[in-house]
Amino acid sequence: MSTGSGPHALPLALVALVSCTAPPEAVPTRPGGPLPGLTAAQLSRFQTGRELFMRVWGVEDGLGPVYNENTCNACHSSPGPGGGGVETDEKVTTFTPAGGCDLLTDRGGANVRQQATPPAAALGVSRESGPAGTRGYFTPPVLYGRGLIEAIPDDVLLSLEDPEDQDADGVSGRVGRDASGRVGRFLRKASVATLRDAAAGSLTVELGLTTPLSPREQVYVEGGYPPGADPVPEPEIGAEVADAIADYMRLLAPPAPDPPDDPQELAQAAAGREAFAEIGCGTCHVPVLVTGSHEVQALSRKPVALYSDLLLHDMGPELADICGPAATPSELRTEVLMGLSTRTRFMHDGRSPTLWDAIERHAGEAATSRDAFRALPELRRHALIRFLETL
Repeated sequence: MSTGSGPHALPLALVALVSCTAPPEAVPTRPGGPLPGLTAAQLSRFQTGRELFMRVWGVEDGLGPVYNENTCNACHSSPGPGGGGVETDEKVTTFTPAGGCDLLTDRGGANVRQQATPPAAALGVSRESGPAGTRGYFTPPVLYGRGLIEAIPDDVLLSLEDPEDQDADGVSGRVGRDASGRVGRFLRKASVATLRDAAAGSLTVELGLTTPLSPREQVYVEGGYPPGADPVPEPEIGAEVADAIADYMRLLAPPAPDPPDDPQELAQAAAGREAFAEIGCGTCHVPVLVTGSHEVQALSRKPVALYSDLLLHDMGPELADICGPAATPSELRTEVLMGLSTRTRFMHDGRSPTLWDAIERHAGEAATSRDAFRALPELRRHALIRFLETL
């Protein structure tokens, strides 16, 4: 990533804004609350979407015939509605003969669903195993502040990428893409471009609820499901459901930072922030990005303490699993550290029980920063961890 001259340089206006802007003020809201400053109409949209997000869906609504959970909130509930979770999604992909990523769209898609509805089970349908291929496991992402992420212009992300490592810093991030080629920013492979796509896709792949936006049941079973296993005709719910859930996600407030009350700990966290910058963590975990103009004033031209460039980076063979529309198996989108204080497990698959362990697992393009972390005096390493715990 470069802030100098050249084709991948960060625009000077953005450099000035990012470098001179203090991290955004803490949002005075409990986890799962709406963005401050919403209009009455926007708050109404938020509440409608929240109710649908927390609704428990049944067979009569179109649930299944295979699914993972019967409500969005089952996986996104910690530390409150719209948060993350410790469950893991199982996904499988293969490669095409030409070497491209095969998302198995014609064979049930990448998600492997773990439950079958009672009518389907009575007809012999069981949890899916999915086709043969490379497996990956992903914990549910925290959804707080995702409207701010959506509102960051594509041009900002494109300005951050450096696929040929022209500045020779060992980091060659590049934008992710969805299956249509649009700039991706959501999910661990940066494979989803918008919250509307995220909502519609999740309703289908996680709950088995088809919409006009995602109208096909994803079927691994050869020949399809037996008659009666999926009694509700497609599309099972209207596009307005996905739109309302997307509005809910879009209008969720970002999590407030969690600075320590103790002056000594506060000083330790400040020293940790310096160490974070010193060893190059901020090259990928960019502290602040800025949203563009937006019809929702609460999302318009806001600095976001994201601690991510939202780009794909090669993290080494130990973290390699599935591919994505524009991601190799070892590439992952830089994890968003905003709201890190609300999480209990770390890395894309939750394999790390501590932040220290997560840092140690960084490899590939992150190896230099990992090694610099190891070389820090022990007190500075603990300070860096204490800083991360405040995010």
